[in-house]
Parts: sequence; structure tokens; C-alpha cells
Amino acid sequence: PGLADVDELLAAGATPAKYSPYGAIAPGGKLNAIDAVRQRRAGVQDEGSQLVAIALANAPVEGSESTWLDMCAGPGGKFALLAALGAQRDVSTLGLELHPHRAELIRRSTRDVPGVAGVVVGDGRQAPVRPGVDRVLLDVPCTGLGVLRRRPDLRHRRSPGDIPPLVKLQRELLNAAIDLVREGGVVGYATCSPHIAETDLIIASVLKKRGDVVVEDARDLFPGVPELSDGPYVRLWPHIHGTDGMFFALLRKQSQGD
Repeated sequence: PGLADVDELLAAGATPAKYSPYGAIAPGGKLNAIDAVRQRRAGVQDEGSQLVAIALANAPVEGSESTWLDMCAGPGGKFALLAALGAQRDVSTLGLELHPHRAELIRRSTRDVPGVAGVVVGDGRQAPVRPGVDRVLLDVPCTGLGVLRRRPDLRHRRSPGDIPPLVKLQRELLNAAIDLVREGGVVGYATCSPHIAETDLIIASVLKKRGDVVVEDARDLFPGVPELSDGPYVRLWPHIHGTDGMFFALLRKQSQGD
């Protein structure tokens, strides 16, 4: 949004994405056949990632909004889409990236995207961001087990020992995200892993120790997408939705007395 639209992509021979109103599938997978892609006005992204960014942008939030945050902004696809959607409401979106070289790549790839407030280098657990943001997208580092259809090599690179340190990091990042969002604001927790330790159990462990956040049913934020699980979480599957395996939870910050 803001640099290219779906009609332009379709006119170039692409076909509509199955669920995302902002997505299209390149003809025969030939990305360079589309001018908008060659000119970097359109990016390459799994449809599941698009749906996660759209869901967070469409979650109801009371009051005026000014700032959104993508807390793990690399490689930049969801960040760009989220910023463009925020720009439609006069909202600025800030990106946070741990590694300086990746942050610079994100800056370059999103320099023309409307709504981008900048990319800050820092650890999300001690984010150099002023608390009080309206929405936080937290697509955490994970095992990546949901992308095996396009990254089969991960089968041989992952082991059970990878999970405990990732779970610790995911839990710390989610707590930090909740601390940064304002009361009434929302955090979208996403991961491209279906493993219960990285999904349901992360949310449960954080809820158990906090009294200032509740989980809301996220399924209505994925209109037209079938078989999303029994709620409140959303699960996307390669064999059902044709996307990467994705998990999405929506958490709303509330005051301790609510």
C-alpha cells in the first residue's frame, strides 16, 4: 500500500492471493516479470506473514493512535506492510532490530515506504523505545519449524536442545512488549513455529505472572480464512491455507485493577 497496488500486480499477470487483500502471486513464480517488484515498490513475502501484519493493524484499539512498533523488524516485510497500513491512519511505525547490519538493510528496503518512523538498533528486552506505543508486532525468533516446506534443510539443523533458550528469549520479549504498549493497546505475538512450547505455553506462562494483560480471540481478524483453530489463537498451516505454519495471539494491555 502506498507504493503499488494489487490492480497493478494483476495487470502484470499476477493472480490474487487467496486471503490477503494486498497480496498477489507472480506468474509462474517469475518475480522479475512484475515491474513493481523490480522497482522495489512491491516486496516478496509469504501470505501468512501478510495476514499477521494485517490482523494487528485491524485489531480494535480505543482512543487516538500515533505510534506502532515492530519489535523484531528484520528482514522487513511485515514492518513495511504494517507501516504502510499505519500511514493510512496518520500513524508512524518504528522498527527495532538487534543487528546493525540488518537494521541498515531494513532502512534501505523501506526508505520509500509511507509511515516508517525509522529503524532503531537494540535488544527488544531492553528496547530503546519510549513506553506508551499503541500496537506492538512481536514476531519472535523461533525454531522456524513452520517454514519446512521451503526450508527443508532445517530438519537437519534443529534439535530439541534449541527450544529451551528460544523459549526463554520469547518469554522475555513478550514481557518487554507488554511493558511498552499503553493501556488499551495491543500486542500481536507471532511465530513461524507450531511447537506448543513456542506458542500456547509462552502465552500461558506470561499470563500466569501478569495481571495487566488479557488474551482476545484473534480469529475475527482473519476474515475469510477457514479452519483457524478453536480460538482464541490463530494457526495457519501449509496443508490447509497454503502459507507458512504461523501462530498468532492478540494480547490487550489493561490496568492492574481491570
